[in-house]
Amino acid sequence: MEFANFNLEKNIDGLIPVIVQDYVTLKVLMLGYMNQEAFEKSQSEGKVTFYSRTRKQLWTKGETSGNFLLIKQMYLDCDNDTLLIKAEPIGPTCHRGTASCFDTPEDEGFIRKLSKVIEKRHEEMPDGSYTTKLFIKGAKSISKKVGEEAAETIIEAVSGNRDRFIYEASDLCYHLMVLMEHMNVKVEDLEKELALRHR
Repeated sequence: MEFANFNLEKNIDGLIPVIVQDYVTLKVLMLGYMNQEAFEKSQSEGKVTFYSRTRKQLWTKGETSGNFLLIKQMYLDCDNDTLLIKAEPIGPTCHRGTASCFDTPEDEGFIRKLSKVIEKRHEEMPDGSYTTKLFIKGAKSISKKVGEEAAETIIEAVSGNRDRFIYEASDLCYHLMVLMEHMNVKVEDLEKELALRHR
């Protein structure tokens, strides 16, 4: 992506607004601005660098705190005058110590985050981890757990116990996600299939 592709006529002082979104959870993290130099530095270093309109200089997010935003993907909007960056946040994004500069729920997008944790457990297989033990036992054992948790979820649904239903449904989702990882299936794969059916 080149800076020349941006429509700068709609922007002030050659700056483009940049929305940063968590690559995993899809939570919106912050808004900043880039000029040509900030854009080029972001591209070359792989870390989000903004142009500060108050200090009139570049600043790389995390240069003092260590809470960098590592660039994963970049997208132009339909008018070519705004940039969306999907990034991996290293630590909290906001100076308040929160994940986002916007006061959206902290647990927003957690299922996707959990999916990545399960994926990492599968890669590293740390000792003492319940998830590791499931992967060692294999598909048959994981599938059995999915069936057990599904049955328990159904029981709570039939009994009308909402709190217990949430608890058991959460167990079901977790074990299903472990089975998905075992089968090399991602949340995105389910989204694509469900979207296809919806159309």
